Amino acid sequence: MNPRNTKLNPKLFQGDLDESTFQIYEKEAVLSIDCEMMGLNPRRDRLCVIQMCDSSNNFSVVQVLPGQTEAPFLKKLFENPNITKIFHFARMDVTFLWAHLGIVTNPVFCTKIASKLARTYTDRHGLKENIREFFGENMDKKNQSSDWGKKTLSQDQIEYACDDVKFLIALKSKLTEMLIRERRYELAKKCFDFIFTYAEMDYLEMKEIFEH
Repeated sequence: MNPRNTKLNPKLFQGDLDESTFQIYEKEAVLSIDCEMMGLNPRRDRLCVIQMCDSSNNFSVVQVLPGQTEAPFLKKLFENPNITKIFHFARMDVTFLWAHLGIVTNPVFCTKIASKLARTYTDRHGLKENIREFFGENMDKKNQSSDWGKKTLSQDQIEYACDDVKFLIALKSKLTEMLIRERRYELAKKCFDFIFTYAEMDYLEMKEIFEH
């Protein structure tokens, strides 16, 4: 089924998943995940929202509380070695999850890295461009820069959060096919394995260490 036809009916949580939802996700081989923050600096800006979806279109939106430093169910889920966590630009999400909740997310599949390695015929590798090419859907990104730290999210924000994850599992499949076809899948996996190390360097503000 094309993800564009998926109906959104997310569960909303404060601070963490509940046990029953965790148990549903724990049985999955892949999960699509995205995070919303107050900005792009993990030292300064708060991690506000974590949204996810599984292969059966079970959506969850978790609001991270001000000052929160742990989320046991999310940590156990995101660190489960048997579940591949799919992000678009995983580097940023992985950094914030570690910096704010102590989660070492692994293993990871990053659709942005995959796009850059597979779709070398373009320099447009945003999620919006990938979704348009593979699924013929024009994503509405107007809520990307909204206030995600407020106590009550708007319906538009909740829908936007779910839209950002509902295509990722299908997109992973499309990009994996291309990577295998172009003989770059093994290289992509090496890049994915390096993401957490890159996140640590980002947090320490260590830039361009591979440059001369």
